[in-house]
Amino acid sequence: MDLTPKKLADRLRLAGLRPTRQRLALATILFGSGDRHVSAESLHQEALSAEIGVSLATVYNTLNQFKAAGLLREVAFEGHTTFFDTNTSNHFHYFIEETGSLVDIGTTGIELKGLPQLPPATEIDRVDIIIRLRKTTDKTA
Repeated sequence: MDLTPKKLADRLRLAGLRPTRQRLALATILFGSGDRHVSAESLHQEALSAEIGVSLATVYNTLNQFKAAGLLREVAFEGHTTFFDTNTSNHFHYFIEETGSLVDIGTTGIELKGLPQLPPATEIDRVDIIIRLRKTTDKTA
């Protein structure tokens, strides 16, 4: 996706965010190359490599602001692993153990049955499915 600085600024404004220099710089990295999954740490490293001077705290704050504005989806599991996904559509993920990376999978062919009764005054916001993969030990595969 080829997003010009003006298009990115407009996208941030439409989401209710002021397009600051740091937000625009991080948005360029996040949204400039299609759908992807990043952690705050990996985005911080990309920013430093691109000679964008931002602190890790600023990256965390910006990712959370983008998430609150609906520009990103948070994918968290096991209490300490959090990714931010630029694809905010309804979809699921594979988690590749060896690389620690997420890969999008669609919802076609996945059927959920027998969800538990919800507590009073609640409704399902979304269902996250993460299928963990590891290399097989089968030498013929």
